[in-house]
Amino acid sequence: MPEPIIFYDIPSKDLNPKAWSPNTWKTRFCLNLKGLPYKTVWVEYPDIEPVLRKLGVRPTVKNAEGEPYYTVPAIFDPNTKVALAESSAIARYLDKAYPDSPRLIPAETDALHAAFDDAFHAAILDGIARAMLHETANHLNPRSEAHFRRSREAAFKINDLAELAPPGPKRDEAWAAVKRGLSTFAGWLRADGSDKLFFLGQDRIAYADITIAGFLIWVRIVLGKESEEWAELMAWDGGRWARFMAAFEKYETVDVGEDVVINSSF
Repeated sequence: MPEPIIFYDIPSKDLNPKAWSPNTWKTRFCLNLKGLPYKTVWVEYPDIEPVLRKLGVRPTVKNAEGEPYYTVPAIFDPNTKVALAESSAIARYLDKAYPDSPRLIPAETDALHAAFDDAFHAAILDGIARAMLHETANHLNPRSEAHFRRSREAAFKINDLAELAPPGPKRDEAWAAVKRGLSTFAGWLRADGSDKLFFLGQDRIAYADITIAGFLIWVRIVLGKESEEWAELMAWDGGRWARFMAAFEKYETVDVGEDVVINSSF
């Protein structure tokens, strides 16, 4: 049995489960689906950069000012001494390092997965971000909330996240954009005349499916199962997203984990 992989995630202050981030959920689903042992280390936003620098992980994106920006998910695998960040890079690493576990990105679909990632972001990311960011910030610990609001407000060039989708037309349009994006994906899954649940078939979950599931579980955890938004989303496209998320329930395990320890060596 390999040693547990160290998985870096961002905690909420009051949600159940504690894990909420759509991007880190992608990696958590990957680890759970593969059945690999891991331990979560919870990291507040301001601590992500020093923690990842210490591990030797490179920044994954640039912020609104064009500066290198460090993000999670990130992992450190004590079995191979590999540390890396970014969910699709982690998925590809896990496929190569643990070939006896279910493959997330079959070799013949690698380019298609890369294309899907771009298509997914173009179709859904702006709408779901506008709909979700303000409410998400309300559930973060104070240090993370301040960082989250400051960075996202800079990215959207606004003064307050509440401006993104207040109740009314702006919020309605944000959710309508999400619905259009998901309906596009549903159409792709019906392209051959059958209504496949997943991109590789009825019973085979791939990383493209995990990408969608990561963002849908974000909505459910932050807004709640009883929210109007979640109920409506589960009814879209003839209820296919309810069936889709039901298939992921067995991969929703969240371990207790531990808080990151920041000391002078950072």
